[in-house]
Amino acid sequence: MAIGWLSIIQLVPWSDVISNAPKVAEGAKKLWNAVSRKQPVLEVPASGTQPALSAEAQAIASLQAQLAAADEAISDLHGQMLESTELIKALADQNTQLIKRVEVNRIRVLWLAAITAVLGVIAVISLAMTLAR
Repeated sequence: MAIGWLSIIQLVPWSDVISNAPKVAEGAKKLWNAVSRKQPVLEVPASGTQPALSAEAQAIASLQAQLAAADEAISDLHGQMLESTELIKALADQNTQLIKRVEVNRIRVLWLAAITAVLGVIAVISLAMTLAR
């Protein structure tokens, strides 16, 4: 199971991911700033209806009710869009932090591999010297 994950992780172009992480974070910040500056559409209060309305007045009242419903739906969608962009911004920030940590771990692994190789060479030399005596 670990071999499968290891091969998947090795297929990821980490240099591209690392180089694009700041762009992703900046794009999320721009999206958040653009969406958060927009003001939600305010609803137009519906006027009281009279019992005996003409056909034209009824049509206008119907259109006003539809407009009020559309304004309410737009306000709801704007709220959802704000929440979504806030989530995207948070995910982009977390992605940036994750990429930084992965890069630090990659450098540590390279150092550990180099140290292990040096210690392996020293061990082989010591073994050869011990056997040569």
